[in-house]
Amino acid sequence: MLPTDDEAQSWIDRMERIAQRGVSPAVATMPLSEYGELEWDLAMRGLEPKTMDPYDAGWRLRVVPAIGHLEIPFITNGVVDRTIYGWIADGHGRSTVKNSIAPLNRIMEQAVRDGIIDVNPAKISGWQRTYRQAEDELDDPRSLALRDWDALDALAHALVERSADQYLGWGDVVRFAACTATRIGEVSGVRAQDIDRRTWTWKCCRQTTPGPGGLVDKGTKGKRRRSVPIIPEIRHMVGARLDAVGHDPVARLFTGPRGGRITTAILCDATHWDEVVVRLGYEHLRRHDLRHTGLTWMADAGIPVHVLRVIAGHGSITTTQRYLHPDLRALHAAGTSLSSHLRGASVPSKPLAATLQAL
Repeated sequence: MLPTDDEAQSWIDRMERIAQRGVSPAVATMPLSEYGELEWDLAMRGLEPKTMDPYDAGWRLRVVPAIGHLEIPFITNGVVDRTIYGWIADGHGRSTVKNSIAPLNRIMEQAVRDGIIDVNPAKISGWQRTYRQAEDELDDPRSLALRDWDALDALAHALVERSADQYLGWGDVVRFAACTATRIGEVSGVRAQDIDRRTWTWKCCRQTTPGPGGLVDKGTKGKRRRSVPIIPEIRHMVGARLDAVGHDPVARLFTGPRGGRITTAILCDATHWDEVVVRLGYEHLRRHDLRHTGLTWMADAGIPVHVLRVIAGHGSITTTQRYLHPDLRALHAAGTSLSSHLRGASVPSKPLAATLQAL
């Protein structure tokens, strides 16, 4: 279904052009995951078995969960860029990212040869520069955050409006993720028993992730259970969801419109995320940036860095300090320098020690 007559006519025109090339519309409209499975052997021809294993893992564990639901013509350079950035933000190393880009590139190149698309959007030259650029941006995650509540609320409304069923739950997921500074998979993992209404805290202890047999629930990243505050702005929404699930302690608080589990890819597909964020002027906004948004807001609210680290579940306080305002970081650096100076001066030099002894 397309929202306007012009877009529908554009789709029909594209199908006619593809059909003139001898490509079946059924193949042209396949999701990437299905097309990849159909053309895998042809696209990977000539590779050695030792190369195929990491390519296969990259395809199954990263490419398919991230963009496998999209039809090939709708995979643009921007979609590929955001997908790669998401892998980097999730902490995947260079070799893992490389072994995920490579099979995607080969599948998309096969689509070019089949006449489904004219240009391969995954053919990225110098992708290591993209990796370094993303790493630099992650050193300043504040730059990735939405500016305020109004911007978040506008995004949530726009995503709901663009979804096929205008399901209000998509907006709730987005607001909850940003206001708790958590990942979409962790939002999907919330059960009724995890929320304490007396203290308005959430025991974050599980996440939904893609697995070999489908979606699975497992421990959070780093296996760290943590307590996350639920701020007044979203308490009414959370309370309404608790009331809706009744007395079932293991009921999921956030699900899709049919009761299914949520992933970042499902949220993206259902809400046409890429289209919406571009229209709102947030071309580079990814689902993971909702977490950056929440942590930036908390840091600006004056939450002590050691408390912010617990809320975020960071293993290193250095990661948490990246969310501090630059001025605060300068102050922390000054304090560290003073502390180092004092530690160095705490052991008197030998001439000074002899003078003190003589006195």
